[in-house]
Amino acid sequence: MGRFILIVLDSVGVGALPDAADFGDEKANTLQHVYDYAGGLRLPNLQTLGFFNIDGLKLPKADYPKASYGRCAEISRAKDTITGHFEISGLIIEKPYQIFIDGFPHRIIDKFESAIGRKTIGNYLSSGTEIIQVLGDEHVLTGSPIVYVSADSLMQIAMHEEVIPIENQYRICQTAREILMGDDLVARVICRPFIGGNGRYTRTENRKDFAIDPPDKTVLNLLEENGKDVIAVGKIEDIFNRSGITKINHSKNNNEGIIATINYLKQDFDGLLFTNLVDFDMLFGHRNNAKGYGEALEYFDSCLPEILALMRDDDVMVITADHGCDPTIKGTDHTREYIPLLVVGEKLRKGINLGTRNSFNDIAASIADYFGFLWPNGISFLGELNTKTKHSLGRID
Repeated sequence: MGRFILIVLDSVGVGALPDAADFGDEKANTLQHVYDYAGGLRLPNLQTLGFFNIDGLKLPKADYPKASYGRCAEISRAKDTITGHFEISGLIIEKPYQIFIDGFPHRIIDKFESAIGRKTIGNYLSSGTEIIQVLGDEHVLTGSPIVYVSADSLMQIAMHEEVIPIENQYRICQTAREILMGDDLVARVICRPFIGGNGRYTRTENRKDFAIDPPDKTVLNLLEENGKDVIAVGKIEDIFNRSGITKINHSKNNNEGIIATINYLKQDFDGLLFTNLVDFDMLFGHRNNAKGYGEALEYFDSCLPEILALMRDDDVMVITADHGCDPTIKGTDHTREYIPLLVVGEKLRKGINLGTRNSFNDIAASIADYFGFLWPNGISFLGELNTKTKHSLGRID
């Protein structure tokens, strides 16, 4: 029975990619800048594992890292959550999904309003926490959903839970999902419920993502089709639209996600445990809250000893990200960055610098390799770590 644990620290990028200037992100380095902003972070467990040893980071390095480390470049020409996770799972998105940074055209908004029987307001680039303060009172008065956009491929729709009941909100967003297909395909429609009144509004944790099916089979499908468990924690089920997933715990924040991960590690399973910890991105990166971002990293680090203690001799764990979201630079959108690669396993070599990987696909190739399968995209790094687990063929394809 083999267990591969994959933890995505959502948006914890480790430096601008060579093409970051094309996205306006040439100055981005999420981890470095959050660390610098705080004047240092207390991350003793990540540091001991070798997280700070990743190329390009100017952070206090471990002399004898207890894990191996590296960073992955993104082949797909995007910086959104869906594309990042799809590439981690073994796909390459050749054509980026549509981005409507100037707002959705009338033909889309008119069709959407006709389908839901309501007018909409907003439809411009904004931070979600800001737009509900600006348009919240009008929404409460009229019942018109607040539509807003970002530099990523998505439509976000904010609605008050006491004005439009949550299930109705989800139906409205599902309608938008059905409209934004074909030539107008966006990666996600996100329902952003909020509460409050009189110009003071707060988002709730009843967010729901309406994603698209992966365009091809992922390593999740490979495992599921071969009788393996694929356990999704956090928004993984939404990102993959439940494709290739056998068990779900839809945790709503980092604390719930970490608890769910720990609880699954106390159980027997044969397959992949795939966790997304969303708070780094949702609560801190997009809100330019570098202080909160650093505190969230410190909290995760404080939970690491319990996670590590529950790993079995043959287990392999990868800690990574899906993109950046540097809270210290101008703008509130994702940033085009390398993602970290931290590989932990009792039977793996320690302290190996895995360098800069050419694609996020290497993670999928390594997951497949661990369970004795081939994956067509990417290069497994398990062979470089001379793994001795009975589950891995240890090859580099």
